[in-house]
Amino acid sequence: MSQRESLLAAAKRCLAERGYARTSSRDIAAEAGANHAAINYHYGSKDALLIAALMETVEAWGDTVVPAGDTWKQTMESLPASRPMLVATLEAMAQAEHIPEVREHIAAAFERARPELAATIYGIDPEADDRTARAVASIHMALIAGLSQQWLVDPERALTADEVKHGLRALLERLEDA
Repeated sequence: MSQRESLLAAAKRCLAERGYARTSSRDIAAEAGANHAAINYHYGSKDALLIAALMETVEAWGDTVVPAGDTWKQTMESLPASRPMLVATLEAMAQAEHIPEVREHIAAAFERARPELAATIYGIDPEADDRTARAVASIHMALIAGLSQQWLVDPERALTADEVKHGLRALLERLEDA
């Protein structure tokens, strides 16, 4: 494993154990058995490394959820095992307000995810209908973010997959009447 890969793996472990806000460059370097300066050399900054680690983790989580037949069931059932990633994601989002580099990385990740999400889950070809693909994927991502935040705060009363689907149907019905 190269030093760059070792740093990335160490950053993932630190995110899971400490979260985004409480992970220092020294933590990552110690975990990787590397020099503190190696982070800047390979990634430019601690934040860039943490975002790279977080994005890889989120993409891996998405790969386990997206191909499934019942997306909402898979998503809701994946939350307990994904808690460290979800917490780190929220922390990174909070940092985005103050660290432009973090905001840029997250925005780019959203933009990359939209076409694949629209195509894989909803069968919408982004090249044929970019407007619909972008809107549907963005709304899907917003729902996942909101549902996971509710689950993080109150897992006992968080919605089940069936309740999510019921709520979406009720919203759609009301939108059609409006």
